Amino acid sequence: MIELKSRKHAADDLGSAIELCYAKGWTDGLPVVPPTAERIEAMLEAGGLKPEQQLAFIENRQVSVTAEKVAINAVMAGCKPEYMPVITATIDALADPKYGYHGPATSTGGSAVFMLVNGPIAKKIGMNSADNVFGQGWRANATIGRAIRLVMQNVIGTTPGVLDRSSLGHPGKYTFCIAENEEDSPWPAFHTTRGFKPEQSAVTIFAALGVHQYSNGLSATPEGVLTTACAQMRMSAGTNRQPQYALVFAGEHQLIMQKAGWSREDVQKYAFEHSQMSHAEMQRANIRPGPVTPESEKTMQPLVHTPQDFLVIAAGGKAGVQSCYIPGWGGKNGSQSVTQEIKVP
Repeated sequence: MIELKSRKHAADDLGSAIELCYAKGWTDGLPVVPPTAERIEAMLEAGGLKPEQQLAFIENRQVSVTAEKVAINAVMAGCKPEYMPVITATIDALADPKYGYHGPATSTGGSAVFMLVNGPIAKKIGMNSADNVFGQGWRANATIGRAIRLVMQNVIGTTPGVLDRSSLGHPGKYTFCIAENEEDSPWPAFHTTRGFKPEQSAVTIFAALGVHQYSNGLSATPEGVLTTACAQMRMSAGTNRQPQYALVFAGEHQLIMQKAGWSREDVQKYAFEHSQMSHAEMQRANIRPGPVTPESEKTMQPLVHTPQDFLVIAAGGKAGVQSCYIPGWGGKNGSQSVTQEIKVP
């Protein structure tokens, strides 16, 4: 029998329990699953965790995130117990100094935690990596991302209008969790670029703004597809700060890359070289201070610090000529993507 430490609340029925969660401010605006002791214990057992076990310590907030609190919020989000290893790995990644939790979680910039899952666990728990990959319809994608947001709100205290001061926010703040389409990808799985083996499972987190979709059905070359992406990225949010960017290629654009034999590094190099802007162009767009000068006309600024700051991902449906890019929050000095191994007990 697992001994839980959290305070217990009584409710007459399911409806009353749901309304209690609303009254206590524990929801994200949508109804939650009442976290009964039985459900919490199932989560902990699936993760091989003790209730008091610390999964992360958020330095800026001086908050210890325990397994029990994470399990409670995973239940409320609607997760199955087998999702718990993905959730705990993500919580661990959130506390990594490279990610820099406090900035992206609290700023007016309004980022969300984008999660990319790689490895065998994605298929095992039924994650979506194909059609409607950023949309509704898959329990694992929807509830894992939601669980992370509830932990941020209910455990760490990142509450909208209080600590979370996002001016606009975006729908990814409900959930922003996908798997990579490793089977159809023209490249090795993303987590292998971070030192993991294909047979390992891992989650990558990224402080992300919203999804920017673009279409290109006129080009049959990687250069053509990327020219479209670069033209749109040049004027995207945060240009002057050089954050990381996720480049997500769906089916038909994946095939173009594959037929041309383009590696992930080829994509990164081309995007780096062709997404640069002159300081003058940035000044005219009011995203860089100072007057336009002959020197600023000639001075170019890359969108990101290095080609590797483009996170090249394969995901989305096979049909259609759509892909997308996702700008990162702030600048690379404020937050960087982090990849954490998912360990299944």
